[in-house]
Amino acid sequence: MGIRTLIQQKSSFNPVVIGITLLFVSVIFVAALLTPAAMQEVLNAAKEAVFRHFSWFYVLTFSLFLLFLILLCISNLGSIKLGADEEGPEFSFMSWLAMLFAAGMGVGLMFFGVAEPLSHYAAPVSSGQAKEAMLHSVFHWGFHAWAAYGIIALALAYFGFRYKLPLALRSCFYPLLKDRINGRLGDAVDVLALIATLFGIITSLGLGAAQLGSGLQQLGWIRENSFSMQIAVIFAVMGMAALSAASGVGKGVKMLSEANLVLASLLLLFVLSSGPTLYLLSAFSDNLGYYLSNIVRLSFKTFVYEPENTGWFTGWTILYWAWWCSWAPFVGLFIARISRGRTIREFAFGVLAIPSIFSVLWFTVFGNSAIWLDTHGASGALAALTSTPEKLLFAFLEYLPLSALSSVVALIVIALFFITSADSGIYVLNNMASRDKSIASPKWQAVMWALMMALVTIALLGSGGLGALQTMTLLASLPFSVLMILMAFSLWRALEADKKYFSAQVTPTSIFWTGERWRERLGQMMNQAQEKDILKFLKHTALPAMRELGGEMSDVHGLSVQTNIFLECEEPAVELVIEKETMRNFVYGIKTVGYAIADQLVQDDNLPHIQSNMAYVPMTYFSDGRTGYDVQYMTRQELIADILKQYERYLSLLENVGQEIMSHEQTELAE
Repeated sequence: MGIRTLIQQKSSFNPVVIGITLLFVSVIFVAALLTPAAMQEVLNAAKEAVFRHFSWFYVLTFSLFLLFLILLCISNLGSIKLGADEEGPEFSFMSWLAMLFAAGMGVGLMFFGVAEPLSHYAAPVSSGQAKEAMLHSVFHWGFHAWAAYGIIALALAYFGFRYKLPLALRSCFYPLLKDRINGRLGDAVDVLALIATLFGIITSLGLGAAQLGSGLQQLGWIRENSFSMQIAVIFAVMGMAALSAASGVGKGVKMLSEANLVLASLLLLFVLSSGPTLYLLSAFSDNLGYYLSNIVRLSFKTFVYEPENTGWFTGWTILYWAWWCSWAPFVGLFIARISRGRTIREFAFGVLAIPSIFSVLWFTVFGNSAIWLDTHGASGALAALTSTPEKLLFAFLEYLPLSALSSVVALIVIALFFITSADSGIYVLNNMASRDKSIASPKWQAVMWALMMALVTIALLGSGGLGALQTMTLLASLPFSVLMILMAFSLWRALEADKKYFSAQVTPTSIFWTGERWRERLGQMMNQAQEKDILKFLKHTALPAMRELGGEMSDVHGLSVQTNIFLECEEPAVELVIEKETMRNFVYGIKTVGYAIADQLVQDDNLPHIQSNMAYVPMTYFSDGRTGYDVQYMTRQELIADILKQYERYLSLLENVGQEIMSHEQTELAE
């Protein structure tokens, strides 16, 4: 039995996807374990190369993601639903907002809520101004981060619920790849997403392990937050996550997540009430307004004119943008699953606004409090710990009342975020690596992912600390960010096609159908018209109809009527013109228009009437430039009726708005 067959029989894995991923991860693991110094040197060189050559790319990419979602919101595409048109939202609006609120929380906010504002406050980029320090913190966790999540979540939800494709990243490229998403190109998409997501989760695990160790040390439960202690924490947490994922107790995980959200909110309220409350409430308004007023400037800023701050910029903003890219499939899949039935406009607003505003609130309460305490009593003691950010949250809580209790609550919140994130991460990784998204994964796969993430996290922490984890995230997310751009383009194409499809009306020709001569009409519909067929229609149907009507208008009603023939032109045409002295002439024309037929339609045996890659139709055109329509199925009498319908419209417009518009054009032509 071959390895491929064994994988297919004993697991839900796609052999190609899991094989390439395991090979890549194994190389990283072995290199970090056997040659940590060389590994660190290689990672540093790679990081510097990315910073030097691709920082601008990350900046523009994230700004384009945000602009893309805003554009969808304000365009007519925003009314498209993530599901069938008649389908309602799966969750109530408030429940949906609550889940988005929960998605905005995580190990990252617990780790950086205090550490990041203090770090920026001490950096030259903020010049010792709390306002600038808070601006940069909020910018990193605000709209741009959630735009990256929103792009993937929207694409997953749209193609999953509207196209009825599997809820998988490869499905997001259907407009570009069609059925090839099920082949090697689809496998390549899953491999890039799997590797990027894996290292994004691993980075979060490293941060969580370091902070949990510091919390245990701060509470006096351990003597030292050593590397061996962090290894023990990682294995303990990943063991619980694997047990939870393998048991499939989704309800229990949901209850833990909800309890954790309550605890995090209580911790937020505790810090708000026990700190400088009025100052924090005022700062929240100021931070939000300052962020919104500076968002355009920061969105495109690469610090090219401030070389002294380039190191800060790459070490914070670019690393964050890489981290958000790697987390986007993870968070995006969660958001997609809860957003069925929402309109795109509602989705984009909720995903961008709700979590971003909460991030502003979180950083205001924790960050502004920390800066205020550091300058009003701590005498710089907190700022001195910015080189060891994992210690800052617990050191900060020491300056507030009930520090022992609040530290225990913080420790529980971090641990629960750690466990639930790892549990959800295992599910997402299984989904990406699966050959069929509907197959339930064997329990041993949960254990495999947990063990792999634990071992790689430990190996990278041992070779270069948190910096090594961040560098791997930076490297893995770069190709995936290119994939996200293609995904946005694919989504745009699909949405445009969607709008055309669902707004398409029946042809004006069908207005005249009564059921008579239906066999003849069916025969016409099942015949792919070529240019000679349209010429025949112009000569034997359209032209006689125009001459008959034109003669009646001229002889009986005294109108100045011309019938023009352009059969030798590139686009053969005939037209009926009714001349006016002071107004725009009435023109009803029919021209030959060709359009390309997709190869797959020509090759489809179920469409035997499609024989050629080009088809032709007789399209109407008018003097006011309106979009015409196909009249190939009309008889002579029906064409006369259609011309009269358009002429009646022309006359009715002359009596009101058309008089001004048409006379103005006639004056310009005369001049």
